[in-house]
Amino acid sequence: MTENLDVWKLLAGLGIFMFGMFLMEESVKNLAGRSFKKFIREYTRGRIRSIASGAFVTAILQSSSAVSLMVLAFVGAGIMAMENAIGVILGSNIGTTATAWIVAFFGFKVNIEAYSLPLIGIGGLGLIFLGQSVRYSNISKLLVGFGFLFMGLDYMKTSVEQLTQTFDITSLPDYGILPYALVGLMLTAIMQSSSATIAIVLTALNAEVIGFNHAAAMVVGANVGTTVTVILGTIGSTQIKKRVALSHLTFNGVTAIVGLLLLPVMVWFIELFLRTGNNDTVMGIALFHTLFNVIGVLLFLPFMGILAKWLLRVYPDRTKRLTKHIHQVSPDVSDAAIASLRNEIVQLIASVLQFNRAALSIKVDSEFENQFELKPIKKDAPITEHYEQLKLLQAEIFTFSSKVMSFELDEEETVRANSLLHASRMTMYAAKTIKDVAHNFDEFEDSENEFLNTTTAAFRKHLNKLYGKLAELILMENHSQIGASLGKILKKMRKADAEFVTALTRSSSQQVIQELEISNLLVMNRALIQSARQLILAIKEVMLSEEEEALFERLIDVELEVDDSDAY
Repeated sequence: MTENLDVWKLLAGLGIFMFGMFLMEESVKNLAGRSFKKFIREYTRGRIRSIASGAFVTAILQSSSAVSLMVLAFVGAGIMAMENAIGVILGSNIGTTATAWIVAFFGFKVNIEAYSLPLIGIGGLGLIFLGQSVRYSNISKLLVGFGFLFMGLDYMKTSVEQLTQTFDITSLPDYGILPYALVGLMLTAIMQSSSATIAIVLTALNAEVIGFNHAAAMVVGANVGTTVTVILGTIGSTQIKKRVALSHLTFNGVTAIVGLLLLPVMVWFIELFLRTGNNDTVMGIALFHTLFNVIGVLLFLPFMGILAKWLLRVYPDRTKRLTKHIHQVSPDVSDAAIASLRNEIVQLIASVLQFNRAALSIKVDSEFENQFELKPIKKDAPITEHYEQLKLLQAEIFTFSSKVMSFELDEEETVRANSLLHASRMTMYAAKTIKDVAHNFDEFEDSENEFLNTTTAAFRKHLNKLYGKLAELILMENHSQIGASLGKILKKMRKADAEFVTALTRSSSQQVIQELEISNLLVMNRALIQSARQLILAIKEVMLSEEEEALFERLIDVELEVDDSDAY
């Protein structure tokens, strides 16, 4: 049998086909990658929308792996719920069936050479003469990719057709459908491409080397084989990536079992459908591929919430990390990386609010700690120990932002990343400022001077309200209200500062306090105001857009002058 099969031509065809798929995937991602990322991020709320989005984007990109990577990034960034991520993954399985329809229709219905050579020729010339333009270069690659895909398919068809001239399919022993499903799984796992496996199956079916039932079983196996790549990619990775991989394996595995069990029924239905047409078995396999994936999605649709909870139990978040968001995201996915950076700095602001309260002996609201999953600060632990943890957290944020900015970002993303990085520095300055004057608070509280005691209590009461209001703002979704609230806070701070200076002047004239104590109080007051302004500036840069910031600047009549000295 092998002497009648041109093995090298078959392998060459497979290689050219896979290279064509690679060029198509890369060019489409480069041409519209950002658009698809935005589409996935904004149109995946709800089960049906997430499934439809996954199917649509995968059909366009021709790569479920690329979609899975985006899903991992957005889930890690905290901007996509696990349940919606599962929906996108389910939809991506339907989207992958578009390849089978393309190959079945164009590869076996038309003169492949008449299409592949012009596509390669036009695309190749485009790469040479238009290569300086990124857009036209990617369009040329897309044309070359299509051309190679069809050329590779033609090579595989020709090599297999030579075999069928002397090979009798009836001479093969019938071991059932399971061995064919395993072959489909192994081929996909080895080649890392279900599209390549589907092309081989359609080629063999078209040449009548295998029967329809066996071809259908191989397609089922290829579906399971796609999970191998994802599983290998999760070795040593985060828990959330393992959850996504397990959801992929669970869906494909259960769908495969159902598909094999219902294979006789589905084959009967497809054959009945084909008899009404032209009895095209190749198109029938494309229909089968879509049909059994749709059945799988319908089976899982009511249980997506339950599946998400089960995945969380299987892979709980056991690892204690300083970061909550950025460690789960790849820095090369700019949209998700910047979103996770923003969420991480919000977390840093919450941690600094907690730190400042603890440093000044202001009771921390347990509800606030629960909302941000903050670990309570032990009363007997030195406050400097917690400050060191904040420094390490900021260092991780800085390292991550540096990695993000090392990749190619557009102007808007660059401005946003710089703004977020500046906000993180302001937040740490706010913590350092309080750390440096915390001992004065303790001294004033323990003083025998009644004015110092009263002033310290007033400071604490004012800061308690201030920090509570800032905590509310970083949880607020209506950003337009945040700007107005920050303006009101600044005006109240100015009023409180004026009242303090008046009271201090009166006490000084009455010789209630000594000159050194006056100096210490002035330093303390300035530090508290400076720290508050630094936090306000950080919140402004994290929470508000450029337009909202401009409105904020117009609303207030004060300039935020912050000392940019090193927080270390």
